Amino acid sequence: MSKRERISPVDTAWLRMDRPNNLMMIVGVMMFDGPMDYARLRRTLETRLLPYRRFRQKVVHDATGAWWEDDADFDLDGHLHHAALPAGDQKVELQKMAAELMSTPLDPNRPLWSYHLVDNYDGGSALVVRIHHCIADGIALIGVMLSLTDTAPDAPERPGPPLEMAREDGPDSFFWNRVFEPVTQGMITAINLSTHAWLKYFELLTHPGQVLDYSRQGVGMAAELGNLLIMPADSQTRFKGKPGGTKAVAWSEPMPLTEIKAVGKALGCSVNDLLLSSVAGALRAYLVEQGDAVEGIEVRALVPVNMRSRADEGKLGNRFGLVTLLLPVYLENPFERVFEVRRRMDELKGSTLPVVALGILAATGLAPKFVQDIALDILANKASAVMTNVPGPPQPLYMAGAHLAQQIFWVPQSGDIGMGVSILSYDGKVQFGLVTDRHFVTDPENIVSRFRPEFEKLVYALLLEPWEELRTPEEIAESLEEQLAVGQCAPAKQPRQPRAPRRKPPAAAEAAAEAPPSRAD
Repeated sequence: MSKRERISPVDTAWLRMDRPNNLMMIVGVMMFDGPMDYARLRRTLETRLLPYRRFRQKVVHDATGAWWEDDADFDLDGHLHHAALPAGDQKVELQKMAAELMSTPLDPNRPLWSYHLVDNYDGGSALVVRIHHCIADGIALIGVMLSLTDTAPDAPERPGPPLEMAREDGPDSFFWNRVFEPVTQGMITAINLSTHAWLKYFELLTHPGQVLDYSRQGVGMAAELGNLLIMPADSQTRFKGKPGGTKAVAWSEPMPLTEIKAVGKALGCSVNDLLLSSVAGALRAYLVEQGDAVEGIEVRALVPVNMRSRADEGKLGNRFGLVTLLLPVYLENPFERVFEVRRRMDELKGSTLPVVALGILAATGLAPKFVQDIALDILANKASAVMTNVPGPPQPLYMAGAHLAQQIFWVPQSGDIGMGVSILSYDGKVQFGLVTDRHFVTDPENIVSRFRPEFEKLVYALLLEPWEELRTPEEIAESLEEQLAVGQCAPAKQPRQPRAPRRKPPAAAEAAAEAPPSRAD
């Protein structure tokens, strides 16, 4: 008899979240600037991916729930496919292929993943990867990807250790240090408490006398749950509605991370603040072009929050919570918008909402599916997008001997959410990816192409500031915020005439431009 392992409640929730118009797959595209040998890629997957049990196991169901079971008929060739793009614009054709695969279910009778190698893509190769979210979250899958890669093109074809056996001195240690750095012991305790409390939820329905004991531990989480339930939906825009199930995807060209960090340091904002503000500006510009009203418009995004601890290093599965962020799309001024995003992000830092969201997923994974659907619909109906920001490796990588030039991924959208924004850093650059339901947006490239210009508005406006004297980043940010408060700081719509030569650019901006890379968020 094949070996079985019960699927965790949280992973069960993701397994059952599939809908015909929103499949729960993480889809990625990796682009290589040289040809990739199919036979060598197959050997790489065989020796480095298949040691992870989940990629050799299928999902089975019985009266007691869902299980991981070794696939006795597993065949790697059933998961690795060779593909070719039709003639035409190669980027456009690759985006169409990724969108079509995103709308095509994985075979439920096999392990829930597939790789598609595309030859002759833009002088090199491309790899489209699909993995069901019940196997792992984005952070864990970045670790899996790292185990498939090398730091040199001529690295030997050696087996990579399974993620469960990864060591801190391995090539991916820098990545894991960045992932686990923000997780404190207090957060870990809260996670454990939340999961325990929510798993007891159904006991409380039949044993009301236990409520007092549990309520003493969960007052904060109960308050967050109450806030979540009464939270109004975000603004009604073309981004909300009933998705049709046909996807469209697009990605931007990479942006230098050092440039973003320099501007962030000068403004006293994080890289994440700048990127999210650019997303809000791009959505605003698109709505304006479509002739839609933008006054008072706010778009709420569900933002996953990594909740892995050191004890979770090297483990698959899903270990993240969710916060909700309202993007101030109504704000045209780029400085005003980025400072407002910063303020809202700061408010979220002390929230226990990620813990509540993790507990809800655990509880709904144990409940009947219709209960799960109701609970998740309540949350999904309050938002228009899912937005993720994952730190990737800072150095160039090679897979099966081919140099990885770009990579991007898209997260699935739950319920009736029809838009997903992904931000991924790799090799000193940042890249945006966007997936939309064609019922809402047929041309996501028209939004993606606006991300960088929205960031550059900040750069141009900052450079045109009169630097009568040297100022620190804190002084610069304070001055700009004071100008916004009295309505003196306008967005940079037209380039102004050159000023008299400045003494020198701010020392802080010079230092930021030369600073070594740090944690992206």
